[in-house]
Amino acid sequence: MSDITTLVAQPRDRAGKGVARATRREGRVPAVIYGGKEPPVLIALEMKDMARRAHGTSFFTHLLEITVDGKKHRVLPRDVQFHPLKDQPIHVDFLRVGAGATIEVAVPVEFINQEASPGLKRGGVLNIVRHEVDLVCPVEHIPERITVDMTGFEVGDSIHISHVKLPADVKSAIADRDFTIATVTAPSGLKSQDAAEDAAEAETAAAAKAAAAPAAPPKAGK
Repeated sequence: MSDITTLVAQPRDRAGKGVARATRREGRVPAVIYGGKEPPVLIALEMKDMARRAHGTSFFTHLLEITVDGKKHRVLPRDVQFHPLKDQPIHVDFLRVGAGATIEVAVPVEFINQEASPGLKRGGVLNIVRHEVDLVCPVEHIPERITVDMTGFEVGDSIHISHVKLPADVKSAIADRDFTIATVTAPSGLKSQDAAEDAAEAETAAAAKAAAAPAAPPKAGK
């Protein structure tokens, strides 16, 4: 996990749509810090900086320290709402986390060494079933991503969570099955070729079987 990022936020006096709109007009994003058996804290963060962070792949796995009126809050981003047209953040939720706490978090998946996959080199397609995997881990050791090495995977192979090497103190939130993260599937052209080859092999085998069968005895005349 990367280092903790520090931010400074302005407090907000009250909630409400009118106040939130005014905050956005001033170039800031309304947000809230909650949890940790403490009252929620309404804050505002600089829009440009938060927009850049919110679009990052590790936004929800990155521990932050937000200072509000001199008090520091250690938090994780838990939800962000975007404007439907401008694609800018319009509200962010942050969860307080204490030292040594364990949390469930969705971590993005990356696929490396795709050029070393025989199936992909043959024209197979990487079908990603899960772009994120829910993990249970200490807040200090949240992986920014989990990595799947595609070396050796053939067409028709499935990549399961058991293929991923997780850190010692990190485990999958789904513990009752070896679920699929991705598969290597055949493109339509390769499927057609394989089907044609299978049909040709079946026809050849049938012809060979017929040739090897003993001739039927002649029928007795009347």
